[in-house]
Amino acid sequence: MKLKISSIFLLVAVVSLSAFKSPVKPVAYTVDAAKSTITWIGKKVTGSHNGTIGLQSGTLNVDGKKVTGGTFTIDMNSIKDADGSAKLEGHLKADDFFGTAKFPTSTFVITKVAGSGAALTVTGNLTIKGITKPVTFPATVAVNADGTVSALAGKITVDRTKYDIRYGSKSFFDSIGDKAIDDNFEIGVKLVAKK
Repeated sequence: MKLKISSIFLLVAVVSLSAFKSPVKPVAYTVDAAKSTITWIGKKVTGSHNGTIGLQSGTLNVDGKKVTGGTFTIDMNSIKDADGSAKLEGHLKADDFFGTAKFPTSTFVITKVAGSGAALTVTGNLTIKGITKPVTFPATVAVNADGTVSALAGKITVDRTKYDIRYGSKSFFDSIGDKAIDDNFEIGVKLVAKK
């Protein structure tokens, strides 16, 4: 009986001590901007435009094989049109759109990651032109054999009017006709990050 009581006390002591064990912190992986890409598509009644935009910096917080957070800074002055239109690039940088002279960067901060592997749902705060709004999108993340982390979000839909980008919006200009530009634009993100 004494042995049984001693065993129970020992078990209680071990469980109590393990409850006070300090939690393991997620590891911050630095995004390799040269190996990462951000693409964009903007649609209008008569067609669409697409291109790229550069990632200035970023980190992914990884706990084991699970992403728990991250912060990203996007270089708005690096916006490029796939067709090489300097006129369009200039207009996108103007105050009508992203106002890059005043707002040279945009940011995205992950606030929640639900699911795992190929079925993640990422929620975060996107800041464009100094305005922050939540966005949610599907993504996949993989911890690779070489120790890097790859993340892919093929379609992030952003309503530009929520960031005070109203140029050519039918929601604000009724008589715009076939010159209307869709309120939503899409972003595709491929990230590679390393310790």
